Amino acid sequence: MNIGIYIYDEAEVLDFSGPFEVFSTASRVSKAPNLFSVFLISETGKTVTARGGYEVNPTYSISDHPLIDVLIVVGGVHTEEMKKPLVLKWITEASKKAKLVASVCTGAFLLAEAGVLSNHKVTTHWEDIPDLRNRYPKLEVLENQRWVDEENIITSGGISAGIDMSLHLVSKTHGLALAEKTAKQMEFAWTKNT
Repeated sequence: MNIGIYIYDEAEVLDFSGPFEVFSTASRVSKAPNLFSVFLISETGKTVTARGGYEVNPTYSISDHPLIDVLIVVGGVHTEEMKKPLVLKWITEASKKAKLVASVCTGAFLLAEAGVLSNHKVTTHWEDIPDLRNRYPKLEVLENQRWVDEENIITSGGISAGIDMSLHLVSKTHGLALAEKTAKQMEFAWTKNT
């Protein structure tokens, strides 16, 4: 499966590096070789400066990437991304082609602005819940949830919650045993939704 993670300037570092680590670790510990191919995508494919000045070189741009099976849109300082028609159009189109679409933290705002989220149950970082409710009143924004799974769209809370959600995605696509083995390898206490 191809896991495409969309990043941008001022993206939250753990929002993309956490899921990247989950899928790459799952691939390593799986009995099946090359189970996941995980890669970073940005608007131009050029270096992105994430939060704290962390410079990242994405593998692809929005115009030159392989087929995406799972699209993950991350959070951070997302407001400038919401003003980019080409990015929003790409998110819309990539979401239609992907089997699963996910967001970490304020990535939910980008999915909502792109029309991917409309009347779904969702979550985001606790601090941004009021703003998400105000901007997109048709969404049912849930509090105190590490992630919310609405069939093929999964949204997560902030920062470290993206790791929990990504382990859930591993479980959803390739079974609970692999997700638990991945969490153990990462020495991560996986918080599962109840």
